[in-house]
Amino acid sequence: MCESKIHAVSDMTCEVETSLSSVNAEARILGELASDLAAESNMPELLKRFLLPLLQMSGADAGAVRALSGTGDQLHLISSVGLPDDMARAEATVQAHCGACGAAASGETPTWANEAVGCARLRPAGPAGADFRCMVAVPLRYRGRVLGIYNLFYARSPSPGPEVLAVLKAVGEILGLALNNARLEAEKLQARLTQERQRMAAEVHDSLAQSLAFVKMRMPLLEDALVQHQEARALQYCGDVRAAVSQAHASLRGILTHFRSPMDPQGLVHALDASARQFRDSTGAGLEFINRIPDLKLGPDEEAQVFHIVQEALSNVARHASARHAWLQVAAAPPGGVEIVVEDDGAGLPAVAARGGSHYGVEVMLERARRLGGTLEIGPRQGGGTRVRLAFPAPQVATSPAKGAW
Repeated sequence: MCESKIHAVSDMTCEVETSLSSVNAEARILGELASDLAAESNMPELLKRFLLPLLQMSGADAGAVRALSGTGDQLHLISSVGLPDDMARAEATVQAHCGACGAAASGETPTWANEAVGCARLRPAGPAGADFRCMVAVPLRYRGRVLGIYNLFYARSPSPGPEVLAVLKAVGEILGLALNNARLEAEKLQARLTQERQRMAAEVHDSLAQSLAFVKMRMPLLEDALVQHQEARALQYCGDVRAAVSQAHASLRGILTHFRSPMDPQGLVHALDASARQFRDSTGAGLEFINRIPDLKLGPDEEAQVFHIVQEALSNVARHASARHAWLQVAAAPPGGVEIVVEDDGAGLPAVAARGGSHYGVEVMLERARRLGGTLEIGPRQGGGTRVRLAFPAPQVATSPAKGAW
């Protein structure tokens, strides 16, 4: 009698120890999975590392994690353990509404299936394949939204307890959080890449494209001078082309080295002054430059943004407006700001659009104005032509007498 009681107590002790061991293992899996989410950036490796102990805990023979596609109609395999290579290739993409996987993807709880349901994953595969008889699909959820599922495959029908089912669901919620974080990081990376590409395109447009446009304008004049045997004019135009090509080369080197075209080391006012003189020399049109802030000082990035906006505005006047006169004015814009206006007496916006003028330069100008925290207005000038007005905040700017007009 005593011996039977001793054996009963011993059996109970073993069961308690087994239960405690199982609980500890489950808690360890959840704890390690949660703690490694922030440290691990390789999502497939993270999932594979935690599928192994999950298989051991649940008694499964293989496992797979699938992410829901952006359209919601497919499940893409992102990690697996124990699946034969041919099955992993066949399972790379499956329909999101198929069988137990579809039920899990549209529900909240694990869904079980066996070979009797006709699932293609649950059938004998021969000596080289996997003979899976049962499968569970667990949704990966984050804030009520299903982001994917994970599967556990069994060679024989398991008898999981409620504790195991609770752990499977908890793992699904944690992995759902992991997938959500990975998706957010991917979206942030894509946004950064798009922004960098736009920035590079703007730099190329505002440096190389303008220099090449100037060369394109000079080549017919050079050709005409050669045909007319006007050596002095031909040499002048050759010098203009050589200078423009040199500037384009310097800009390209600046972009490749610093991801931006080089700014005039003497500052924005000096750069605008030089641009105004170059505009008059290259187009033959008069340009009046009025600077009411001779001591204007901005940060390097602000100066670059302003300079390229003005360059693009003047380039558009030179290429499209057929203007006889243009004006560039820099002035304070109270309270605490700068206003830069480029005007011309040319054909105006409708005529430019009819000639097929590109809108890309305007888009780049608008983006640069947004980086300055300012606004850009493009419209008709009173009396004919076009008016471009850039305004942005600069609290340290004060109004000064006009300087640098011609």
